[in-house]
This record gives sequence, C-alpha cells and structure tokens, in this order.
Amino acid sequence: MSENELTEFAEYLYEDARARTDSPVGTRFNGAFVDVFREYLVEDGVLEDIEPCYCRKQLGRSTAEVYGYALNDSGSVLDIVTAEHGWKAQTIHKADVQRALRRAQIFVERCRKGFHLEMDETDPVYSMAQKIHEAWSGINRVRIFLFTDARLTVESMPPGETEGLRCTYELWDIVRLHRLASSGRREEETVIELAEPLPCLNAPGDADFDCLLTVLPGQLLADLYKEHGGRLLQRNVRAYLQARGKVNKGISETVRQEPGRFLAYNNGVSATVTTADTEAAPGGGLVLTRLVDLQIVNGGQTTASLHHMMQKGVDLSQVRVPAKITVVRQEMLDKLVPNISRFANSQNAIKEADLQANSPYHRRLQALSRSIWAPAPEGSTRQSRWYYERVRGQYQVDLSALEKQAEKTRFTREYPLAQKFGKTDLAKYELTYLGRPHDVCLGAEKCFRVWTTDVVDYFEGSPDAGHFKHLVAKRILFEYTRKAIQKMRLGGYLGPTTTYAVALLIDRYRNQIDLDDIWRAQALPQWVDDLVPELAVDIVRPLLVAAPGSGNVTEWCKKSQCWDTVRAVDWGPRP
Repeated sequence: MSENELTEFAEYLYEDARARTDSPVGTRFNGAFVDVFREYLVEDGVLEDIEPCYCRKQLGRSTAEVYGYALNDSGSVLDIVTAEHGWKAQTIHKADVQRALRRAQIFVERCRKGFHLEMDETDPVYSMAQKIHEAWSGINRVRIFLFTDARLTVESMPPGETEGLRCTYELWDIVRLHRLASSGRREEETVIELAEPLPCLNAPGDADFDCLLTVLPGQLLADLYKEHGGRLLQRNVRAYLQARGKVNKGISETVRQEPGRFLAYNNGVSATVTTADTEAAPGGGLVLTRLVDLQIVNGGQTTASLHHMMQKGVDLSQVRVPAKITVVRQEMLDKLVPNISRFANSQNAIKEADLQANSPYHRRLQALSRSIWAPAPEGSTRQSRWYYERVRGQYQVDLSALEKQAEKTRFTREYPLAQKFGKTDLAKYELTYLGRPHDVCLGAEKCFRVWTTDVVDYFEGSPDAGHFKHLVAKRILFEYTRKAIQKMRLGGYLGPTTTYAVALLIDRYRNQIDLDDIWRAQALPQWVDDLVPELAVDIVRPLLVAAPGSGNVTEWCKKSQCWDTVRAVDWGPRP
C-alpha cells in the first residue's frame, strides 16, 4: 500500500470520528475514535464488543488511562482498550506503545483493588471500574488493545501478567486496520499449526474446492475457541450462534456422563479453510498438519459449549468431534462460503435474516440507499443520499476506488460521511422506536442480535422506498436528539440518556411524530427540538443515574425495570 493510501485512510478515520461528535478533540471524540475501530473489529470477530468510556487519572507518579472495556458473555475475558490518535499515519515507536499499554494495565490493577470507591457514583468511569472489580473473581485472562492511527515500528508485544492473570496485547495501527478495511473480508489469516497431526481422508471436490474428513479432539476445539473466539465462527451465522449461545443441555450431559460416546451422538462440525496442509502418515494414509483461515460454519453451538465446559473445569480428554473441512480457493470464498453456511445450517431453521450482511433484507436496503435522493434541506438546492453500509468498510472502499480527486469530491457530496449508517445503527434506531431502550443499552453487537432475532426475522416482504425513508427518519430523530443532549454537557451516559429520551418521546407523542415529515424536512420538528432539554435534564437522566441501591448505572440501564421506571414518569402532553 502507498503512503498516500494510508494518509487518506487516516484522514477518513479522523473525519468519521469527528462526524459522530462534531468535535475534533475531547472525551467525546475519544469515544468516537474507539467506536470507529470497534465497528471494524466486531464485524471481523476480533472483539465481541467494546463499551467506549474514557478515563485518564494521575496516580502519584503514574498515570492510568483507558478508552473503553468489555467483558465476554461468560465473564472470563476482560478486554481493555487504549488509544493513540491524531498521528495521521505518522510513525510512533516502541516506547510510546509500551507507555500506552502500561497506563491501561495500571487502570486494570487499580480496578481490582477498588478504584471505583475513589470516584463519584454518577461518573461513567465509576460504572466501568465497579463492574471490572466485581467481575474480577471470574476473569482468567486480560487483553489490552491499542487502537492508533499511527504506524507502529513494533508488530507485537510478548504476553505479560497483571494481578496474577495472563495479559496479552493486541496492536491495531493504521496499517493493520487498513488491510482489514480494504480487503472486503477478514484481514489476517488465522493460521493453526497442529501440534499432533490428525489422521484424515481426502474427498476430492471440483475445481473450486476439496474436502477433508477427520476427527477433532474436543480439547483442541475448545482451545481453538479460547484462542480465537468469534473469529472461528463464520460471520454470516454469528448473530444466530451468539443469540442462542446457551450451553446445550444434551452436549453437556454427554460430555459429563458419556464422553467416549460424543463421537456417536454429535453431528460434528463443518468448517472451511483456504489451505489445509497434509503429509503422508508413516503407516499409510494422510495426516492433517496445518489449517489456514479456519471458519466453523456449522457446529458453533458444539464449539462454544465445549469451551464453556472447559472453562468450568470439565475433562474433555475423551471427547472426539467428527469434522468435515472444505478447502475453498481464496477467490471463491465470497461465493461459496455463504452457501456452505446456509445449507450446512438448514436443519437448524436459521432464517435468512440470521445471515446478516448477505441477507436479502440488507442487500435491498443497500440498493435503495444508492438510488434514493433525500430532499434538499430548507434554504438549499443541493440534494444528497444516505449511504447504507451493508458491510463494514464499504464506504471507504468505494471512496478509495475513485482515482481522481474530482470524483472523490463528488462522491462525498453525494454521500456525506455524516449520512453513513450501518447494521448496528439500524438496530439501535429501530429498537428505540419500538420502546426497547434497555436492549439498545446492551451494546451495539448485542443490540443487533436482539433486532435480528426479534424484528428482522419477522419482517414480511422486501423493504421498499417508504421503509427506507422511515428508517432514515428514525435515524434523524435519534441522532439529532443525541447531538442536542451532547451540547448540554451533562457529564456522561450520553448513549443511555439519548435512547431513553427518544423512546419516552415516542411513547408519549407517537401520534404527533410523522416520519414522512421528518424525511421531507431532513431535520427534527422544532417542537421536538424544544422538548429535548427538559426531557433529558429534568426527566430521563435523573432516573437513570438513580440506580436502585446505589447500583451500577450502566447495568441498570440494560434492565427492563429501568424502562418501566422511566415510562411511569408523569410527563407528556396534557389533555
């Protein structure tokens, strides 16, 4: 890649973050910068999710600094994010990287010792520190991520230890993220060297693929999931697998009571790879030695369940899992893998909406977004379009494909960066409008799973122009309200305050909120704009920060009881 490509991409990241905050600096920009990175890495399966929350505190001669955090569903892995931004593809050195990682590690260490007790309970950092402290006994691994728009001179950092736990470091600089954003698929191949070669049978396919049949040790499958997490689960079915990711009772009982019969009772896994290395076995036949870009397209429930039981200390030494591994040529991945995923999972009644970006629903929204012109704002004659980003990084790839600056300028005028939105954004707007702000507060990825399962699964027919325009109107309603609240500088919990405020507004004024009018005006009605300060400051936020029993505000906002409390407030139109 050229220097110009990297610089252009760095500028794009900066503008994307700035468009989300209307600010080039400060805590809100820090959160937006992390959010831009988060969307790429969640889409890729590197992260389950991240909740942006900036903290920088001077502690004597040391400094603690983090930009966000997440705990996985089982509470066993703590992810911490720190960042270095503003470099715009310039180089930073190993000492800068070590300094940033150490500041994040200091924060983790202080959380373990009760850092939240030194903070005000209404401070968003209090909720982050309290949650980490309370979850500590169940955590067995810490991962610290560095997000930066700089170029790093170091590719990796050796694992360390923090408060007795294994601590690994993930470095995501502008070069690594650009590869991911411009590739159209996973940026880095997952290479798995098998310590113990596995006997296998070769079942030749056609010019585009081959198949290998083998048996995987249960311990190996669990270890692979522990190491690579969601990256092993083909992204088209990840929403399905995670939304229904409870430990299967039958699997659990077999592993605990009759592990030797797991091979007979379990249907096994179906996976794809781009390369599978084999060699002749001493006694004849073939053994499998290396897999590249392993993706489990069917059997994610089995994989996740074995990992869960391993985490609970269950012995997997006698468990064997049948496996079909399809070797797909790289240029055929986008064509073959979605179909393998769809047909391999047909017995599980996975609906088309579970196939996320490849579903007809999302493809139709993309087509509509490229064909519908939005009305020109009042006082202007220039029209534009709303760009629906069906696949993460699509906007930047389309922009980079244009060679002439005049073409790039025309593209950004037609599709302003501030009018780009994606799948997780849609989920947030829709669930808010449906009166489910507590689901929105679960985080972008979990919110998307809920929407996929509870809303899109039941959508009848193909989205039409009217449906698309209403989605954009809901976005305008949400984001304009968010920006109005942001300007009030309330001191944290911007996201929860916004979704609860909009949900309550719709709950009380649904008959007066006309989505067609919002689409035509491309703005909020003035009467709604006038209500926002009272709604946010006097009604919603006080109820959110008053978590029962001085509890964690962030966790309180995720509960349906929180919405019941807000919805019960005496506020709205008078008869």
